[in-house]
Amino acid sequence: MQITAVYRKLYRQHGPQHWWPGETPFEVMVGAVLTQNTAWSNVEKAIANLRAARLLDAAAIIRTRPARLAKLLTPSGYFNVKARRLRSLCAWYVEQGGFDALSQRDTSRLRSELLALHGIGPETADDILLYAFERPVFVIDAYTRRLFKRLGLIAGDETYEALRAGVERRLARGDDRIALFNEFHALIVAHAKNICRPRPRCEVCCLARTCPATVV
Repeated sequence: MQITAVYRKLYRQHGPQHWWPGETPFEVMVGAVLTQNTAWSNVEKAIANLRAARLLDAAAIIRTRPARLAKLLTPSGYFNVKARRLRSLCAWYVEQGGFDALSQRDTSRLRSELLALHGIGPETADDILLYAFERPVFVIDAYTRRLFKRLGLIAGDETYEALRAGVERRLARGDDRIALFNEFHALIVAHAKNICRPRPRCEVCCLARTCPATVV
């Protein structure tokens, strides 16, 4: 099955996902850090805590005592670790002049700087690039690996960078590339959470007829 056919079938089954949930690019960045190793519903609670405390701002987060910040992030899990990572991101964000200044940088430089930050790995960096800065970078996560391996599109042991580059090469090029990457990743997450689970629900899967891993 061609990867573009996977996209079309997922879109027909699930419809537009309207990702990433966040009112501002900075909020998207915060969410990308907090969603590591936790469900999005928990991230929403932590972001709500920050908003209620009037701390959904990079400079305000930096000024906040680490213990207080960690307490506000408790719903997201690993709150002490995430507090350190969020403060590191915010310090860089403020030092570099904020969103307007950072958005002027090319994607390669911006990605390298994100990856140099404490606790920011390739998946988190690419979440930020795609959903906050609207750059044509495809996000690879565990859901993508599971779905594409079951479909026979990948071997499953590729490195993150090899898999990302491979997916980007196989998707259409054009002005709508950012929108395509955005929607496709969101659709993969929706499908893997609800249908292509560790124990798949193949009987309701739009990809089942051509999937080598279909369980009947």
